[in-house]
Amino acid sequence: MAGQDRPVTLAAITGAHGVTGEVRLKLFGEGVAALKRYRAFNESMGRDSTLTLAKLRDDGKGGAIARFEEVPDRTAAEKLRGTALTVPRASMPELEEGEYYHADLLGLRAVSDAGDELGTCIGVENFGAGDVIEIERPVGEDGKRRRFMVPMTTAAVPEWDHERIVVNAAFAEE
Repeated sequence: MAGQDRPVTLAAITGAHGVTGEVRLKLFGEGVAALKRYRAFNESMGRDSTLTLAKLRDDGKGGAIARFEEVPDRTAAEKLRGTALTVPRASMPELEEGEYYHADLLGLRAVSDAGDELGTCIGVENFGAGDVIEIERPVGEDGKRRRFMVPMTTAAVPEWDHERIVVNAAFAEE
């Protein structure tokens, strides 16, 4: 499948926690348990280095507290604020039929079930009632880009694969 080497962001460091080098994490996956299956993370911020997980615990607020072997103290932890923790897409568990990772949908062409080009998937959100994909249309005659959102349900999105997302034309009307 295409994109297997694409980095997928699982968490971001939001700041230091305490004085011993621990950091606070904002999680983008399915909680601490999903993050625990990885031992090392590539980190962003232009350093192209790896952070090795030494300890991880739930913070009780939807995030996590982590200690990395490479972070000896609070000063080093503070320098990591804003760092995205990524893993290669290929290292993530295989999915069951009908499941998807948000990262796999981003950048895909969106077409209507009538064959019309709709644009590109630029976001996947979940406001509590299920995933919603955001599609950006091509530049219009007025020079503006317009966006619309579609629920990621079988009625609105009858199919998708690693090349495109098919949207029911009724959900793509302006």
